[in-house]
Amino acid sequence: MATTIQSTLKAALRKRIKDTLKCLDPESIVRQSKAVTAKVLASDVFRQAQRVSIYLSTTTELDTTELLCEMFRLEKMVFVPTYEGNNMKMVRLRCINDYQNLPMTKWNIKQPDFKEQREDAMTNGHGIDLFLVPGVAFTRSGGRMGHGMGYYDTFLRQHAEKYPQKKISLMALSLNEQIVSNEELPMESHDVRLHSVITEC
Repeated sequence: MATTIQSTLKAALRKRIKDTLKCLDPESIVRQSKAVTAKVLASDVFRQAQRVSIYLSTTTELDTTELLCEMFRLEKMVFVPTYEGNNMKMVRLRCINDYQNLPMTKWNIKQPDFKEQREDAMTNGHGIDLFLVPGVAFTRSGGRMGHGMGYYDTFLRQHAEKYPQKKISLMALSLNEQIVSNEELPMESHDVRLHSVITEC
């Protein structure tokens, strides 16, 4: 019963935030994206990370394009998600041209072909140092609500099992409008808590 109530509350919150983001002024997204990108680039955790997972943003998310370009310039090893059915992999992008040549999905997002032979973070023996994690809503204390498919929660648990000795950092990049209170977003046992949530403010 409690799980059903929790799911209903999450669904309502997810819809509310998504509706808010659809109405957001594009200039606000640009401004917030620049501010968050600058904070990430200046952070010690980013500077020290060699292998970084980043999501390729949609028009209603904080724009990760500038950050992606900087990661290539700084010669970070860049990994991005690719999906097929219920499965998600983190695969490597080699350079900005590699990114620009990626095919578009039906959701209008660039994404590597799931079947293409690329370096895979789960099988390369090194894994990921820093995950820049997407989501619909976040709390200041590291709570996260995704899109409801559980891709990241599942992958992060599998990554931790595969690389138990590895110290990883989980960082969310959030628009101000995606921040909610701990009461609005209660965490469940299977939810992965983030180490930091970066916003403009």
